Amino acid sequence: TLNWDEIRTTQFSEIESCYGFSNSLHAYRILVHTFALVGLQMDVQDLIREIVSYCLEHNVEVSQLFTNLLDSPKCVERSGIVLDVLIKVFAERMMLVEATDVFLQAKKVGLQPHIFSCNFLLKCLVEASQGEFARTLFEIMKTFGPSPNVYTYTIMMNFYCKGHFGHDTDIGRASEIFEEMERIGESPSIVTYSTYIDGLCRHGDVEYAMELLRNLRSWNLPLNSYCYNAILFGFCDKGDTHKAMEFWEEMRSHGILPDIYSFSILINGFCKQGDVEKGLDLMEEMILCDIKPSIVTYSPLFSALSKCGLMEICLDMFRKFGASGYEYDLTSYNILVNGFSVQGDMASASEIMKEMKGNNFIPNPFSFNRLIYGFCKRGLLDDALEVFDTMIEDGVPATAFTCNIIIDAYLQAGHNEEAIAFINHMKSLNIIPNSYTYNSVIKRLCGEGNSHKALAVLPIMLKNNIAPSVLDYSTLIDGFAKETKQKKALKLHSSMLKVGHLPDTVTYTILINIFAKRKKLSKAYSLLKRMTKKGLVPDTIAYTSVIDGFCKVGDMRKGWALYKEMLRKGKSPNVVTYTCLVDGFCKLKRMDLANLVVDEMEKNNVIADVVTYTALICAYRQHGHFDKARELFKEMKERGIKPDLTTYTALGLGSSVEVSNTFLSKYLDIHNCYHMTLPSRHLPPSSALS
Repeated sequence: TLNWDEIRTTQFSEIESCYGFSNSLHAYRILVHTFALVGLQMDVQDLIREIVSYCLEHNVEVSQLFTNLLDSPKCVERSGIVLDVLIKVFAERMMLVEATDVFLQAKKVGLQPHIFSCNFLLKCLVEASQGEFARTLFEIMKTFGPSPNVYTYTIMMNFYCKGHFGHDTDIGRASEIFEEMERIGESPSIVTYSTYIDGLCRHGDVEYAMELLRNLRSWNLPLNSYCYNAILFGFCDKGDTHKAMEFWEEMRSHGILPDIYSFSILINGFCKQGDVEKGLDLMEEMILCDIKPSIVTYSPLFSALSKCGLMEICLDMFRKFGASGYEYDLTSYNILVNGFSVQGDMASASEIMKEMKGNNFIPNPFSFNRLIYGFCKRGLLDDALEVFDTMIEDGVPATAFTCNIIIDAYLQAGHNEEAIAFINHMKSLNIIPNSYTYNSVIKRLCGEGNSHKALAVLPIMLKNNIAPSVLDYSTLIDGFAKETKQKKALKLHSSMLKVGHLPDTVTYTILINIFAKRKKLSKAYSLLKRMTKKGLVPDTIAYTSVIDGFCKVGDMRKGWALYKEMLRKGKSPNVVTYTCLVDGFCKLKRMDLANLVVDEMEKNNVIADVVTYTALICAYRQHGHFDKARELFKEMKERGIKPDLTTYTALGLGSSVEVSNTFLSKYLDIHNCYHMTLPSRHLPPSSALS
């Protein structure tokens, strides 16, 4: 019978329980081919779905289903519809290996799948990030059939342009798709072109995409807003909102009316640049065009107002948005939580979080991280810990990043023991500390002059399967160097090399400073040159360390040569660099050259500080030029530079201790402070939190 209702009253599982799997499958094969013969494909699909469902539920092997469902190996042409349906049923269930296997089995028995079923399988492979399978299927289709059609090529165009799930975009291969279509006479559809234009824009080739669109327009192809929106997005993504607006006008002049996406793209582009006013103007225009903004349209405005610190305006807009019947989303709530946290208004941030939960939005890690960060930034550690506990209780996954915020806050407050205790607590919660966690502790201990205690952290890291990084070693080397334990620092450097860590710019700079202070200038200079050979670029601090060393031993020729090298390599000397040179020339009684350096400072917009002036005043006094010394003293005060004890001593108004020694001591103190070469490892900036 072809009465589906009659058949539907019986399930495959019921038949199987009475007659066994083999007999039941044979009966269903007859039904499948009966319905296929009269073209009832949907009914065939339901029957095969039922068989596949049974196999999956009862762990029955499905690899032979195609062979078992064939009408007859000698009459395979009658089984085409069964083949196509089986491929589709497997593919829609994401049984892609099985679907591909059916495709290959069909080839072996000389059966050609329909292009529709192949395209469906290809689309599923692309969406499942099975790139290699997709490419292989595409090549087989081109070689053995069925021949790809425009939809096939569009699927592959989409794959190469959007780079699905871990696969990079490949605009070159996407371009080859067009060339191939032209070669075989397959005309791209507007969807194919739109996909390609979108891919070009996301790849940064906006100008080329715009040129292509204009060519398509000249060929009278029916372009849609999707094509234009892709180019608007491309310009906004590059930060070129001026060109985006020009293209916006071009779009409208050719009869393409902006849609909600067009407005949203532009509003987001202007808001990212901080131009909230233009964003609001576009929002107003959008409403006048009877286009209802969505939460996605509003979110960039909320974010921009938040970044500008205009939280009252942001909250007011947020409330009006809700009062107009719109539904909030998690992103908009998070923007408010973040904005209030950055401003330090933790009461409002907490209230928004409470409202979020009351409206059945589950805060995500970002929500909690921002709230924890805000409390930590204000030193409210107890509140931060309470939020952390709530996060754990709510089942929101806390990460090492979350815990690092709290650990940093403990360390900044000087609560080292509590920080270490919290590390143990996070491990008890199965949150694995990362290298940042331990480096924060190492840096804090080194900063307190406890480098030996910091060194003891390395074995703990290894015990937790975290290999100490170059940064960890550099922090320790720097710590020992500042404690004048240079031998220990150099020994640690050797250990670092033994475990396979190569020094980076920071490490080299610390080592250069160590050797320069020990007056081993040939070694310091050699390290500076080695940095360049290793592909590292010496920074201002590295150059200044060596220049300082040469100036201290009176080798001003080499010091000046290094200064010139700095300039050639685009490194800007700072006040410490210039002061080293000034002091060096002063000690050689070359006041003409010292003043030449001062002129260089002014030319390069580097402002002399109290140390620079003191060096000059001291030198003029020693050379008997008392009037010039007093003139400089007056000048520095007029420039708002406050003299210190060393300056007064240089003028003969302070201690009787020898001026040059006092100045040298003072200078070295400042110089040591300057050589804090490692980057700050305090609380992460708000832009880094996520």
